[in-house]
Amino acid sequence: MAWAGGAAATLGVMKPAPGRDLCPRFHFAVELIGRRWTGAIVSLLLQGPARFAELRDGIPAITDAMLTERLRELEAEGVAAREVLPGAPVRVRYALTKKGRALGRVMTAIGDWSHAWLPAPKARAARKAPRR
Repeated sequence: MAWAGGAAATLGVMKPAPGRDLCPRFHFAVELIGRRWTGAIVSLLLQGPARFAELRDGIPAITDAMLTERLRELEAEGVAAREVLPGAPVRVRYALTKKGRALGRVMTAIGDWSHAWLPAPKARAARKAPRR
């Protein structure tokens, strides 16, 4: 049975097809952590607080603008917190909140699944290479 209220309901979640049911809370959560780069950011922050540059350097190909956007989304949802460190120059550190740290088991499960079912990155790149 789908949840009738909650944050996802205010986002205009569509009703599922007859005979199928998708919980709006589940849908909202999957959309939140499933956005490009968000899982990588959460995974890095599960290792401990990090400054913006450390996060950027830890995620290949992410732009400053995209990292900023994803961090703001995580802050808005209460998953991550931003702390301005004292001193000059201004430095900012990000950390997961209690809500964010609760994603630890989820991220571990995704990691376990990926190791069991997905080829190593090198094999995936080779598989995608054009044939000559």
